[in-house]
Amino acid sequence: MAKPEQDATGQYRLIVVGGHTRSIGKTQLVCDLITALRDIRFTAGKITQYGHGVCAQNGEHCGCAPDEHSSAFEWETNAASGTDSSRFLAAGAARAFWLRTKQGYLAEGLPLLRDALKSEERETDSSPANVLVESNSLLHFLKPSVYLAILDPLKEDFKPTAQSLLDRADAFILRHEFSRPVSPWPQISVKLLQGKPSFLQREGDPLPIGLLELVNQALTRPAFQRI
Repeated sequence: MAKPEQDATGQYRLIVVGGHTRSIGKTQLVCDLITALRDIRFTAGKITQYGHGVCAQNGEHCGCAPDEHSSAFEWETNAASGTDSSRFLAAGAARAFWLRTKQGYLAEGLPLLRDALKSEERETDSSPANVLVESNSLLHFLKPSVYLAILDPLKEDFKPTAQSLLDRADAFILRHEFSRPVSPWPQISVKLLQGKPSFLQREGDPLPIGLLELVNQALTRPAFQRI
């Protein structure tokens, strides 16, 4: 597996993992990538948006909302804490973070992420060039090296945000096969679904070789994204 080239300061290879609804294994896919690409040093994180005191990720109050500000950033330090970001550390990430923002305030939260990555660079004397993030909304602000969209034909819900970003996906990861040659979601064109590379990976299964090759190719290119 090729090693990433030397990186310019403050520039990153950004891999984003999203999906059309909750509970379809977005966190698990991030962990799978970290584990499978063991020779790559990843800084991995999760972006959670909340609204009206309710976490947008699980639909119920979970206490993730910052009390005083519109955004909050935390480095994960405990691989056994039980949070999604701790799962990233347990999978082998060099660093893991959790960025929480009020719904519609991600632009205000990105400087926290940028400053944290710069701080990591100073502390380690190396660039955290390979950044792996679980998020959909990040694509409204940044162009990633790779955007992987998870789709589960057995789940009817399709978030409007995910729908608006679907054409930007570099590949679809299917949790189940399509049972019919038509879109399971009336609002989504079957031509769009057929026009991108697709990889079947049920949760718990190994990553498909073609998906690993796609991600690895992106990791061998020069870093270009600034946050």
